[in-house]
Amino acid sequence: MEVFITILEDLWEGLLAPFYYFIDPSKRLNLIYLFSSTLLAYYVYKKAKTTIPFYRYLFNKKVWLSKSAFIDYKYLFFNGIIKILLIAPIFVAWRYVGVETNDFLEETFNASSVSLSKNQVIIFYSLSLVIAYDLVFYLWHLAMHKSPFLWEFHKIHHSATSLNPITQYRLHPVELIANNAALFLVSALLKGVFDYFYQGSIELVTYAEVNIFAMLFLFWGANLRHSHVKLKYFSRLEKIFISPRQHQIHHSDNPLHFNKNMGAKLAVWDRIFGTLLRSKDAEKIKFGLGKSEVKDYNTFFKTLYIPFKNITKYIIGLFSSSKR
Repeated sequence: MEVFITILEDLWEGLLAPFYYFIDPSKRLNLIYLFSSTLLAYYVYKKAKTTIPFYRYLFNKKVWLSKSAFIDYKYLFFNGIIKILLIAPIFVAWRYVGVETNDFLEETFNASSVSLSKNQVIIFYSLSLVIAYDLVFYLWHLAMHKSPFLWEFHKIHHSATSLNPITQYRLHPVELIANNAALFLVSALLKGVFDYFYQGSIELVTYAEVNIFAMLFLFWGANLRHSHVKLKYFSRLEKIFISPRQHQIHHSDNPLHFNKNMGAKLAVWDRIFGTLLRSKDAEKIKFGLGKSEVKDYNTFFKTLYIPFKNITKYIIGLFSSSKR
């Protein structure tokens, strides 16, 4: 009976979790970031010289009340439960990996001969965490696009035919768990490394307990990445940072735009690996996978099971071809 009650409590906590995103400074949906994105959207609106009122431009019914958008909303709450039930245990292992990394370095190289002050370690750690996160995200994102198996799960995110800030939560649970496991691992390994160079308790450079470098990204229009608002950066700046418009291009159903702009914050990885596409090189775009696949991803339940269905077909096809 106690186990059943615990499960119910976890389910309830998962359902309520998305509501706390609006006041959590580490979440993109925090009211402060939504407000800053609204200001940036107003800048784009004025620059476009459109005649419709701003509120109708921002809250376009075709975007917010589309069938695709309602799938996003369902994923917001569904994945809230997944995070409580399946991802929270992964986070528990975070400290263990960090401690083991520190112990391994001490046993292998003895005490560190590099002397860094606490402030130096805090700044380097915070900046390194953002850069490492971004590089790992890019490589993992690239793998999801190139691997037939991983792509089937990532297609759920790309199946959105309209974008809104909630679309960021439109992730198949398999991808959600893998994403968090990868980022937790990077965070733990880095903490272990920096603990080795500074034998003390290190913290991030934070404001309201949020990495200040990540917070700048959230404040500068992160919510517009999944939206219809075409916020572009200066062309040269888009070689360094991924603009919201560049990420929208990443969601284009045009084959010419496939596998482009896969970085999270930094565009340098796309430049290095040849996947960068600036806003000026793609004017008109439509979102999604293309008309031929829309019907396969037009309900929430379809998006949950179709990756497994397609992967099974793919494996059967491999075995069938190998027997010929």
